[in-house]
Amino acid sequence: MDSVEAIEQIAVSGGAYAPRERKSVLVAEDDPISRRILEDRLRKWGYKVIAISDGFKALEVLETDEAPELLLLDWMMPGIDGVQLCRRIRAMRKSVYPYILLLTARDAKQDLVTGLEAGADDYLTKPFNADELRARLRAGGRILALQSELIDAREQLRFHATHDALTAVWNRKGIIDLLTQELARAHRTREPVGLMMVDLDHFKAINDTHGHAVGDAVLKEVATRLVSSVRTYDLVGRYGGEEFLVILSNASLEEVSRRAQRLCAVVEEAPVRFQSLEVKATISIGATEAPPDGGIFQNRLLRAADLALYQAKERGRNRVEFRSMQYAEDS
Repeated sequence: MDSVEAIEQIAVSGGAYAPRERKSVLVAEDDPISRRILEDRLRKWGYKVIAISDGFKALEVLETDEAPELLLLDWMMPGIDGVQLCRRIRAMRKSVYPYILLLTARDAKQDLVTGLEAGADDYLTKPFNADELRARLRAGGRILALQSELIDAREQLRFHATHDALTAVWNRKGIIDLLTQELARAHRTREPVGLMMVDLDHFKAINDTHGHAVGDAVLKEVATRLVSSVRTYDLVGRYGGEEFLVILSNASLEEVSRRAQRLCAVVEEAPVRFQSLEVKATISIGATEAPPDGGIFQNRLLRAADLALYQAKERGRNRVEFRSMQYAEDS
């Protein structure tokens, strides 16, 4: 086994990175023969290749959403040379860090320092050995794979900090923060905001009769039905226990009423299935609206929805009741 094969075996066995995943590479090389040779070799090694002839074109590619993360840049290019290109790429402060391998015929130590200080991650002197290039690209790929794992872990932490673990909708803090933001936005744009407080009817009886596993299944299914029955830009969060908040952006009273009635119907129309059980579930909804010409009264809005929900429960459940913020203030 040669040195390159050994590196490949480490990458595959460690699960960090392998060209068989067809990692994209941007090749910026002004010499057409060198560019063609690089394209052929990289494709043979399993990479997807975007090859361009100058630094300006490289910048255009890197400004797109599908920009490669692994960059192979020639030092000497027309327009913007490799070192200038490195500086511009780093100035972009991209959310995903691109790995830059700089190719050059310069071999002085000061040139090496200049290239690395400009933002290059590695440096290969022409004429280079193909096996060495391949090994350096794989080393860069492993670093990018590690970066991807770290980004995924960060996003998972962010999701768990703002979402309910059981239902995957926004948690209490998340939905309240979003309500604050939505009210501020609506105040600027002079648009109404609808708010629903949703409560599962007789949820304690479901837990007592069938157990908490079934209760959890009912909560998850109800949350799923709520999310699927509102507009894509509306927001659903678990307020606590068996209660949910639904925020309707730019929604008139008629729209809030129609959506609330729809939610009740969607939850009631089919039982929740859990293993061999079928559990009938219904919801009660207290709805209110922040008018477009009103101020930001989050607490009053929540209180109005809560009072409306209480009345829906008192009047028999599985129904919708409305209350205005004025009612909440007077109560």
